[in-house]
Amino acid sequence: MEIFKCIGEKSTPMNSEILLIVLPVFLVIGLGFGLKRTALVHAGFIYDLNRLVYYIALPALLFYKIAGADFYASFNARLLGGMILGITVMFVFSYGFGSLRGYAPAVQGAFCQGAFRGNLAYIGLAIIYNAYGEEGFTRAGILLGFLVPYMNVLSVVALLLPQRRESLNMGGFFWLQQVATNPLIVASFVGILWSYFGLPMPRIVDRALNIITGMSLPLALIAIGASFSFQRLRGNLTPAALSAAMKIVLLPVLTALVLHAFGVHGQELAIGVLLAATPTATAAYIMAQQLKCDAELSGAIIMLSTLCSVITYSLALYLLQTLAL
Repeated sequence: MEIFKCIGEKSTPMNSEILLIVLPVFLVIGLGFGLKRTALVHAGFIYDLNRLVYYIALPALLFYKIAGADFYASFNARLLGGMILGITVMFVFSYGFGSLRGYAPAVQGAFCQGAFRGNLAYIGLAIIYNAYGEEGFTRAGILLGFLVPYMNVLSVVALLLPQRRESLNMGGFFWLQQVATNPLIVASFVGILWSYFGLPMPRIVDRALNIITGMSLPLALIAIGASFSFQRLRGNLTPAALSAAMKIVLLPVLTALVLHAFGVHGQELAIGVLLAATPTATAAYIMAQQLKCDAELSGAIIMLSTLCSVITYSLALYLLQTLAL
């Protein structure tokens, strides 16, 4: 209980505003699902929309917000270290849990990845922006510059380690390629450097980015909803439910404990918890397919964690407020 007493009243949303933070985000996701169900958009459009968001809209948003921020005022090494430790502990725990349960290699990899890899950019940023505005968004964006590449590498390890596929090249070039070809990582890294060195932003570029970034979060949420498929909720749902619970319940609690031990308080602790509470990333399904793991299980974990995160996010915001009294 005492963990959340470190969060000041001004750092957390009022009780009456919790639904105004959570529901709009998931209503936009629902809009994307409705557009697909009513055939107002087709599969080709959804594919192109995901590419537009992934390669243009979100990278532009991350760069713009991070580059214009005061790096020294927005970056907290203890917050970053605490989050990395929490993710690492969950990786080890979920991998060990899968081993103890005797999961097949393909199942164990998908189970482990689903337990720690969160949808930081699409849902995490939207929730934090609704809750804490520009300041919270900037702090979260800088964290993404470090957390996204770390989770990408950890995901590859989680998926390949159970299979021990010696034929796959996992040398230095492989890992470098995983980082260098991810537009979210590149945009965050360039933004961090821009902010760190205090480089000026040309007014024309600034205004163009201001226009472009206005579409980023709405399109990202619509893309998530349009990509939903209840057909993924099939087969043995027990591993999916366990992995989803680890991701949206256990990981936020673990992160709160670690951050508190690291001396992180106030809004920064809340941002760390809300990022940790993100549902499993949609990219987990694609990576599971590419690395010959159980993509069907990954899809079920994504669906369950996203649907249930409406409740867990509301509860997390309520506890961050109430237990801070």
